[in-house]
Amino acid sequence: MLLLGPPVLVFALITWQVVADGPLVDLDERLSRVLLRPDRASELLADLGNTEVAVPVLVSALAYVAWQGRATGRDRWWLPPAAGAVAMVLVPVLVVPLKAWTDRPGTPAVPPAVGYYPSGHTATAVVAYGAAALLLVPLLRSPAVRRALLLLCAALVAGASYGLVRRGYHWPLDVAASWCLGAVLLICLWLSAGRSSRPTAADRQSAGRPT
Repeated sequence: MLLLGPPVLVFALITWQVVADGPLVDLDERLSRVLLRPDRASELLADLGNTEVAVPVLVSALAYVAWQGRATGRDRWWLPPAAGAVAMVLVPVLVVPLKAWTDRPGTPAVPPAVGYYPSGHTATAVVAYGAAALLLVPLLRSPAVRRALLLLCAALVAGASYGLVRRGYHWPLDVAASWCLGAVLLICLWLSAGRSSRPTAADRQSAGRPT
């Protein structure tokens, strides 16, 4: 449970600064002016956080994890994919009320509106790609493949985050706060189901693989 402390504290700090219009907000706006360069590449990167892109990736991963668990006869094979689905559902449940409460306006690159904090697209990317990696990695036998999957998911999250800021869809603090929020959800996923997705010797024997 100690793992939850840092992201929760950082998220609370950022939220306090946004609501109170503190000094971090001034730094945030200056950083945004430096990074803001709307172009086609940033648009495409930002799209990695769309639900239409990220959620199908997670659904495919959850389906594979469920199939593997059931095929090997693992106890509670349904728990890891169910926990991953719950983590994804919690993204809008948490983000939407926070957007309404903080009422933060957008950058100059978007039409005048409020409700930009935290970034829903960033949270979607973090949880979708992060949960997929978290649940798939224990099922992979090759260390090289595990590393490649982790790097790919990290690159997708980083790309979406950069694109959202570069395109001007979000302030940097909107994105940073969603990293923290996503980290909390992924830690909870790991604590509740992540470790149970690791194949045991009995699982490998039942699947006809050498132990």
